[in-house]
Amino acid sequence: MDFEPVIGLEIHARLLTQTKIFCGCSATFGAPANSHVCPVCMGLPGALPALNKRAVEHAIKASLAFGCTINQTSIFARKNYFYPDLPKGYQISQYEQPVASKGLLEYGFGAVQRRIGIVRVHLEEDAGKSLHSGFPDSDRKTYLDFNRSGVPLVEIVTEPEMNSAADAARCFERLRSVLMAVGVNDGNMEEGSLRCDANISVRRVGEQALGVKVEIKNINSFRFLQRALEYEFERQIIVLQGGGVILQETRLWDAEDGRTYSMRIKEEAHDYRYFPEPDLPPLRISSEWIEEIRATLPELPEVRRKRFVEDYGLPENDALFLTQSRELADFFELTATVTKNAKASSNWIMGELMRKLNEQGISVAESSLLPYDLAGLIKLVDAGTITIPIAKVVFDKLYASGRSAESIVQEEGLGQIDDEVELERIVIETIRCNLKAAEQYRAGKTTTLGFLVGQVMKATGGTANPKLVNNLLRRLLHDQTLE
Repeated sequence: MDFEPVIGLEIHARLLTQTKIFCGCSATFGAPANSHVCPVCMGLPGALPALNKRAVEHAIKASLAFGCTINQTSIFARKNYFYPDLPKGYQISQYEQPVASKGLLEYGFGAVQRRIGIVRVHLEEDAGKSLHSGFPDSDRKTYLDFNRSGVPLVEIVTEPEMNSAADAARCFERLRSVLMAVGVNDGNMEEGSLRCDANISVRRVGEQALGVKVEIKNINSFRFLQRALEYEFERQIIVLQGGGVILQETRLWDAEDGRTYSMRIKEEAHDYRYFPEPDLPPLRISSEWIEEIRATLPELPEVRRKRFVEDYGLPENDALFLTQSRELADFFELTATVTKNAKASSNWIMGELMRKLNEQGISVAESSLLPYDLAGLIKLVDAGTITIPIAKVVFDKLYASGRSAESIVQEEGLGQIDDEVELERIVIETIRCNLKAAEQYRAGKTTTLGFLVGQVMKATGGTANPKLVNNLLRRLLHDQTLE
């Protein structure tokens, strides 16, 4: 009998605040080790936490974006466990009464529509970081950096409603896009701003009961999440088919070896010995504050994706790509508004612009190119002033210099050649230099026409009017006197 996986996700998202959740230390990433610490985030005796209002606001905003019910009273708790990078020996988190609960994430397109339940959204502080490499004695010692200790997080817990690794990766991707769209997380998984724990169990198809849950910890890419879950699914099937028993445990993903390995036997909630945080009062959230925050929510990615399809006539895949971040979607809309050509705008953004951004390793928000700059280039192509090949040359110059596309074309003589007399001369010369190809065309091998068009375009530096070149070649190739 076939098996199926049952998957749920726990997303840990760093909130975009200037300071940590319970103290005034900077929450900025990348500072020298242990330079952003104080008695509170180091857990020194007598140091009292004070809650960051901005962190709470971001948690509410994220919760509203997922349609959650905001709990007007929530309680912080101490989650007790002992890691070297947890200075207090406990983590301030939320347990029985989180900030929000019972939400929904909707994504997908066409016939594939997904609705994944959100169990809860709760606030907590991050732990420090153990450093296992980069030091002369890393083979013998572990170093600790507490800059991250106390950085504010929200944890978003989904229902176990995904039945494939690919679906879980898509869910994680769309969760990220929502968090970025509402401005509470930067989506930078390389810096650890967004991490995912995946819970997976296996059962026989048709059964309702869940199997034993295994948690895969701290995954920071969509691809790694999918690969880790695919591996773990196969591993559990092999164990079950061999008569073995799945242990409830926490495992880590080794990307180099392409496998998971056991980290520890999974704790139950009672193992953490949760109890209310005595130094923090219950968090009270008024209805008025909730509505104030709700009024600031931007258009969410799924709503925007559907609008791009309906209003701009974009294919689903284009709309999905363009709504992966608010900045990218904004760039597209401004470009399309100026050009009045949504599909061309989408093509240039998904093609040439993304190529440049990927080369530089930056986001569209960090690019110096403005939507109006790209729109000017697209309008030149649509007007027939320049050809697509020339437009790509102009784009590189435009991106590098900041000059307008129009000025580049005028100053460098890159406008399209539409003079039929001049083009006829070039076409005739091309035929005479490629008599073999001309004979093959006359003999019925029409594919050689493309080769000859290419030769004309090469001779004109890509500035010839392609349609006119095609028409001239078809007419002149039948003129035997050209030989």
